[in-house]
Amino acid sequence: MKHDKRLGYFSWDDTFMNMAIVIAQRSKDPNTQNGACVVNNNNLIIGVGYNGFPRGCHDDDLPWEREGDFCNNKYAYVVHAEENALLNANSDTNGSKIYCTLFPCNECTKVIIQKGVKEVIYDSDKYHDSDICQASRKMLDMAGIKYRQFTPKKKIEFVGHE
Repeated sequence: MKHDKRLGYFSWDDTFMNMAIVIAQRSKDPNTQNGACVVNNNNLIIGVGYNGFPRGCHDDDLPWEREGDFCNNKYAYVVHAEENALLNANSDTNGSKIYCTLFPCNECTKVIIQKGVKEVIYDSDKYHDSDICQASRKMLDMAGIKYRQFTPKKKIEFVGHE
């Protein structure tokens, strides 16, 4: 007896970008919530991360401000989602893909290259023309790493069970 499979299921890209979007909601940053999901070549999630302070650095004791002198704003302390996802990976990241809610900055790009990621899939590219993103693209191109903007095929919708 032949059974038809369900149609309209998530593509791998939809699945992993949605995972990055969900993990971004763990961020306590009042302005920016970013997430990342690292996937091996068997489409298994090997790491996730979001932007936040390092382990052991309590988020009530460090600044969330975006402006002011370096030691009194968040940029001195926050670990980005991509870095966290790669540092949290539970297996080798060589040849992996990383799904990012935001195009990676130059600092994250250095880690992406060093960890052997082969492809970057990003959602938002709102800082496309910034020097930081131009440097990222230059390094990704030099390292031969593919990157592309995510194109959703299906939106999340809860489907109840019968």
